[in-house]
Amino acid sequence: MHKQSLIAGVGLGLRSQHYSHILSEKPAVPWFEALVDNYMGAGGAPLQHLNQIRQDYPMTFHAVGMSLGSSEPLDKNYFKKLKTLQHRFEPAWVSDHLSWSKIHGQVANDLLPMPYTEESIQHLANRIDQAQELLGQRLVIENVSSYLNYQVDAMSEWAFLVEVVERADCLILLDINNVYVSAINHGFDPIPYLEAIPTERVVEMHLAGYEEAGEILFDTHGQPVHPPVWDLYETALKRFGNVPTLIEWDSDIPAFAVLAQEARIAESYQQELSYAQTA
Repeated sequence: MHKQSLIAGVGLGLRSQHYSHILSEKPAVPWFEALVDNYMGAGGAPLQHLNQIRQDYPMTFHAVGMSLGSSEPLDKNYFKKLKTLQHRFEPAWVSDHLSWSKIHGQVANDLLPMPYTEESIQHLANRIDQAQELLGQRLVIENVSSYLNYQVDAMSEWAFLVEVVERADCLILLDINNVYVSAINHGFDPIPYLEAIPTERVVEMHLAGYEEAGEILFDTHGQPVHPPVWDLYETALKRFGNVPTLIEWDSDIPAFAVLAQEARIAESYQQELSYAQTA
């Protein structure tokens, strides 16, 4: 069986606060997503826990350190460490973001959006090609939430995303919360965004919570999924099918039971779609 076929249903982001619960209780979670940047040390407890949990659960790797949109050369040492972990733990796929975070040797503590231009498309496609060659497999690229537009933008975010993945021949991690956050912040309708994405490219979806600050939404990943994001998820399922979905919660991390409840809600949407398709 191909390792990608092991990823199905609604998974959870693997967080250190939940290691002991997972190892002792063996909860019925179909898969976990590991934030791979947390496991790039030479050893220690994180790698030990990851190794133990990987024995019982399929996994995907999610990265934040490739900085695919930066103008600086790709960090070959970063990719060397990532490939070592890739060989050891055999994740179904490796994902990172359609963004940049490094400039002049400095790292921003954020995933910054790209200008939506032809030059950026070609730059990203070339960088993703390089990353895929270094890892020996196709990358999965996630759309990011954004709070600003560039004056040089020449197209919509979704047109930009589609063109990049087509030229790089990579796959898509469609973050539904990020689509909604950007739609509210920039005043566009999220439905045409979903309709523009090629169904065969989407291998995973993310769900998370945002916070409100006046008229702006911030993608904090520290809240339950909000009702309008659930609604958009339902629309996405109708277009893309029951794509593997992750509950993502990165700040103010709650008890494992809270994440499990969010996963059950997502599962109910998937089950409803399956029922509708067979009725």
